[in-house]
Amino acid sequence: MRSAILVGLTTLFTLPLSSLAVAQSQPETPRRPNVVFLLADDQRPDTIAALGNPVIKTPNLDQLVKQGTSFTRAICANPICTPSRAEILTGVGGFHNGSMDFGKPIKPELTTWSKAMHNAGYDSWYVGKWHNDGKPVIRGYDETLGLFTGGGGRWAVPSYDGNGVLVTGYRGWIFQDDERHFFPEKGVGLTSNISEHFADAAIEFIDRKHAKPFFLHVCFTAPHDPLLMPIGYEQYYNPDKMPVPKNFLPEHPFDHGNFDGRDEKLLPWPRTKKVVQNDLSLYYSVISHLDAQVGRIVDALKKSGQWDNTILIYSSDHGLAVGSHGLRGKQNMYEHTINVPLVMVGPGIPANQRSAAQCYLRDLYPTSCDLAGVPIPKTVEGKSLKPVLQGEKDAVYDEVYGYFRDFQRMIRDDRWKLILYPHIDRVQLFDLKNDPLEMHDLSQDPSHQQKRDELLNRLNAWRKSQHDKSLTSAKSS
Repeated sequence: MRSAILVGLTTLFTLPLSSLAVAQSQPETPRRPNVVFLLADDQRPDTIAALGNPVIKTPNLDQLVKQGTSFTRAICANPICTPSRAEILTGVGGFHNGSMDFGKPIKPELTTWSKAMHNAGYDSWYVGKWHNDGKPVIRGYDETLGLFTGGGGRWAVPSYDGNGVLVTGYRGWIFQDDERHFFPEKGVGLTSNISEHFADAAIEFIDRKHAKPFFLHVCFTAPHDPLLMPIGYEQYYNPDKMPVPKNFLPEHPFDHGNFDGRDEKLLPWPRTKKVVQNDLSLYYSVISHLDAQVGRIVDALKKSGQWDNTILIYSSDHGLAVGSHGLRGKQNMYEHTINVPLVMVGPGIPANQRSAAQCYLRDLYPTSCDLAGVPIPKTVEGKSLKPVLQGEKDAVYDEVYGYFRDFQRMIRDDRWKLILYPHIDRVQLFDLKNDPLEMHDLSQDPSHQQKRDELLNRLNAWRKSQHDKSLTSAKSS
């Protein structure tokens, strides 16, 4: 026994120092990064100061822009809340995920973003607005806080927005938990400080002790209508000095398919500059209040020591017109609506960069997986933007497509956009390089007929590949 001990000691003291260090302490495998996804609702792509808006005040989003990469040509494919969020959740386009419109359930066989993260060992958490079928905990999320969805109709009372217009959006929506216990004391419908409640819930998750990396999905309602002035922001924007969009029109020149929809009824016809100025001053105030809540969430990540190992993604489910092209709502294919703000910050993401690579909201799911080393499920149609972020590619799409019910289809390449309105057999053609505000329709210009027909043929070929059942094929001429 004694000789065996002596042999062991001799062996130990004759080991190289490097081998001894390894024997004493094996290096820990780095933990996968957290993923935090912050989603606004109805935020135009031109409402971040650091990306070129000289009027709006967004200091916290400006910091994210400086610290990360902004995709200036990101789009939502289907610019209404429920289907856009379904694409985000599944990484699958609307023609294939089951949810092309309100009330349509997501196909149960699709692996959601939250489920993929859960399967990879993440805590998967949800905060805020839920506008899809079921509830978050049956879509792969482990837990929710600050859940805001329908069910509180018995507490709803008539109310008016900051413009004095009767509220028609979010009536009866209420904070609740996964067991449908309601919290009317936090307000029913939208309230002026609602973004604070969502930030509070997100911070509560962040402040927990973390044995595993987490996926935190926060869905704000701002700046969706009804627009209510946040307390303390009354003097941020003077309506009389608010510039209207350069592509402002009193009325859209034709029926685009949602001419008399709920969103369009929020402003009177014909639109006036004064009405739009009032609306924009409220809209900007709500965004600035939202910006402050984003700052609180970032501060919580830093104070908890999580920031340096967190991928943060900020975007919106779609944009909004707010007077552009004579429209108020989001049910259109113009750049102010189909485009969305998109900023990514974190490990492996270059700082203070702009990318013109076209991409979809459904690409966020596979991108986060790729950056975090999480397997991308086979059901996902979206593409990872990691090659663009790492400078390996300039783009992952040659062209992108948009759609709204049976009324609108869109194709956009690196310069040109064609919008098809099947219900009236009409098209628009825009040269985005020379006309980024889409003020000059070239579809009837004889010198651009070849480009018009080329794009229309490509769009119709794509529609056929998607088994698009919209009203007419709108043959090229």
